[in-house]
Amino acid sequence: MRLRVGVMAGALGALVFAAGARAQTGAAVADAAMQGDRAAVRTLLQQGRDVNAAQGDGMTALHWAAMKNDAELARMLVYAGANLKATTRLGANTALIIAARNGNAGVIDVLLQAGADAKTPTTTGTTALMLAAASGSVEGVKALLAAGAEVDAKEQSMQQTALMFAAAYSRVEVMKALVAAGADVKAATKVVNLASLTSPEEEFFRQQQQQQTPPAAGGAARPATPEPNAAARPAASTPAAPSAPAAGAQPAAGAGGRRGPAQGAAGVDRQFRYNELVGWQGGLTPLLFAVRQGSREAVDVLLAAGADVNQVSAGDKSSPLLIALANGHFDLAMHLLAKGADPNLAADNGAAPLYAVLNVQWAPKALYPQPRSYLQQTTTYMQMLTALLDKGADVNARLRYKVWYSGYNFDLSGVDEIGATPFWRAAYAADVEAMTLLVARGADPHLPTTKPAGRPRVGDAGVRAGGDVSGLPALPVGGPGVTPLQAAAGVGYGEGFAANSHRYAPTGMLAAVKYLVEELGADVNAADHEGNTALHQAAARGDVAMIEYLVSKGADVTRVNREGQSTADMANGPVQRTQPYPDALKLLEKLGATNHHKCVSC
Repeated sequence: MRLRVGVMAGALGALVFAAGARAQTGAAVADAAMQGDRAAVRTLLQQGRDVNAAQGDGMTALHWAAMKNDAELARMLVYAGANLKATTRLGANTALIIAARNGNAGVIDVLLQAGADAKTPTTTGTTALMLAAASGSVEGVKALLAAGAEVDAKEQSMQQTALMFAAAYSRVEVMKALVAAGADVKAATKVVNLASLTSPEEEFFRQQQQQQTPPAAGGAARPATPEPNAAARPAASTPAAPSAPAAGAQPAAGAGGRRGPAQGAAGVDRQFRYNELVGWQGGLTPLLFAVRQGSREAVDVLLAAGADVNQVSAGDKSSPLLIALANGHFDLAMHLLAKGADPNLAADNGAAPLYAVLNVQWAPKALYPQPRSYLQQTTTYMQMLTALLDKGADVNARLRYKVWYSGYNFDLSGVDEIGATPFWRAAYAADVEAMTLLVARGADPHLPTTKPAGRPRVGDAGVRAGGDVSGLPALPVGGPGVTPLQAAAGVGYGEGFAANSHRYAPTGMLAAVKYLVEELGADVNAADHEGNTALHQAAARGDVAMIEYLVSKGADVTRVNREGQSTADMANGPVQRTQPYPDALKLLEKLGATNHHKCVSC
């Protein structure tokens, strides 16, 4: 996964100071120290001015000596009786905390020798050792440890340790010092149930949905929001067979004590909210922090100290290998494989290493930065796929629900990938090279996604009975969704913003469609859960060449989807954000498609 949980140095927010208009006659020594004027400080002290008089935010002269990295000034102030325990008003930062944040071993030594307490934390529980570790100051870390700093103390927000701070910044030498001092290499951060964190507005909307939506068939009620207590988590729904459930099969309850039913399971009648897709956040170990940063040196320090290469996060169950791949660190992932990483450890959402490689290689354009490390790797994504397959990766492993970090909280694709296999993801990227490799290793090229729970549509059981003019049978949630051929043809373009988001191989979509039809025997008239065929998808993009090809292979231009849209309608701006394609529309009409003249964007 692409995990961007930042190092929780909460104390640092209180160290942003407006150094411009601070002169206060009652804190003259502090004002002079703020200017870095040792001579003025010395003169004021000789005049008997108060060495501990604080500015409005609690900053004393000693705080400013630490901020200025001025060990000589700090020594002068300590000699004059500076209070080592004085704290700022916000964050309760001592001078030692500030010196540690700056990584200045000289000031740290002066303060410790004067009796500063190495254990005193900020109001967030952040210690001097954590901040010195993040700064990379080996001397400062060693001095704090020698002065009694607790090596495994945890800050309050996410319960991170100094070793985690160091790993998150790839401070390798600091990590060695902490490990030598007995730091716990298997400690994990706090786990937070994001699915239970709903705003008042979300809770109101959820209650309104519960009141307005009838129970699922058989009287099954809507599943409750997962319990925040991990020990009380209900079993999760997983595919009927771990590798390749039959198309249309209802997911069966699985073991593992994880969270509530996955989207697509029986009884789930709505799409997951973004926070539910993220699920359980946290549970990161020092190794996971190091892997996320792509630091092989930091990883090796931790593995040599006894870290488990297969210890997954306690949050979403992401393994070190999966996190490396999700962030595009292919070289490091190869190293982890050599160290015994399991290529089949999947996260809660079902994303396993094979899928992660393709997902990061062809990550959609998003409103948030996607990982780009894969562009600087020696290992190519095809070499990475091959290595995983050589180690026994399950080529037909399927997603349990949408991968949240594909589009973050503003997905533009219009596609829910639940049930997708690595082959499907390669097809969606029109990646013929990857598809060929996966088929050679046993991939089933016909497995579709599964129908997600979402807004009621015609064809859904009990919804607008008789309104489906497609002639297709109604599909339950969990039934077959989008085929690889429809994915390659451009699924989602007729939904809105997909064209602004979708990335695919430079060889183009038509090459992938031809491979699927001619080499793998894909059915050109197969319909997805919405009733769209590959021809609908090509029409939605105005792809004349693909339309001509599909028709030459027997595609039926007269097919309509569940909402009554013809292939011509899909080329005629079916939603507000997609333009009409005159050339494609003219061709489809000529071939016999009905144009209902319902252009929404005209």
